Amino acid sequence: MNSSSTCNKKITFLLFLSFVFFSCSVDSDVTIIKLGHGLDPSHPVHIGMVYLADRVHELSGGLMKIDIYPSEQLGTERECLELLQIGSLAMTKVSSAVLEGFAPQFRVFGLPYLYRDDDHRFSVLEGQIGQELLVSLEPYRIRGLCFYDAGYRSFYTINRPIRTPADLNGLKIRVQESPMAIQMVNIMGGAATPVSWGELYTALQQGVVDGAENNPPSFYTSYHFEVARYFSINNHTAVPDVLVISKHVWDHLTPQERSWLQQAADESAEYQKMLWRESTEASLQAVKDAGVEIIYPDREPFFDRVQPLYDRFKTDPRIGPLLEHILEVE
Repeated sequence: MNSSSTCNKKITFLLFLSFVFFSCSVDSDVTIIKLGHGLDPSHPVHIGMVYLADRVHELSGGLMKIDIYPSEQLGTERECLELLQIGSLAMTKVSSAVLEGFAPQFRVFGLPYLYRDDDHRFSVLEGQIGQELLVSLEPYRIRGLCFYDAGYRSFYTINRPIRTPADLNGLKIRVQESPMAIQMVNIMGGAATPVSWGELYTALQQGVVDGAENNPPSFYTSYHFEVARYFSINNHTAVPDVLVISKHVWDHLTPQERSWLQQAADESAEYQKMLWRESTEASLQAVKDAGVEIIYPDREPFFDRVQPLYDRFKTDPRIGPLLEHILEVE
């Protein structure tokens, strides 16, 4: 199949969805917003969005409602973003790594070992830098509402544990569709292999990839621990999730509806942060109980290996100044 045929089929699919899934509708004076995402309903980020929907209902006195469609019911993260851009889906949750293909400034979050500690991380995301980045999506017909905590990402593998960067040599490691993630894994010594989240379990099971990298709750709720029996906690990146709304839909909400939605989003981010801490601890214990070997490698060799990325991006006119501001945050 040639690229033109593939492109035409994709456009047809998106147009079909635009007729089937109306992004925002009014039913008996109730504004109904559709939110699609790719996570399992047991995932703490999904539960955070359920809290969001509950708060919107409470704040609006029932005049506003969010319907949530998890588990890629409405498409992959990238497909949901594309539907947002044409106003056919109102809201979605995506990893900031996926946003790199739409807004290059989000690549900065994919830099490994970016933060000194959690206090530094949340000062960046919840402060001026984070707010400016959320608004910076508007030229791409998307508006950011808040960041959700997605913790730290680490490697998990099928046949051998990762204790040093040298252990990645020759391994195909699944990454998101993120230029930064691809560069990071490759510079550490692995072979970065983009695979969609919904296809990853089968890819691990069939040996299409030798491992992946993600956070403990995602490793657990996806059941990837059934196939990948080694989890190496090197905490190389802390890539946040981002709750976004179609700019088309946002512009058609009343000022009062925007206020309800933004307040609910901010409150859900605080609630989800608490859920994340609890879920991370519970997930690590659950996979350990299931027989997964948990490894805590020395992070210094990994940190040393990725320094060329910093040298490269410090001179990037779009990333360099932003990186400098992040490193200066107290």
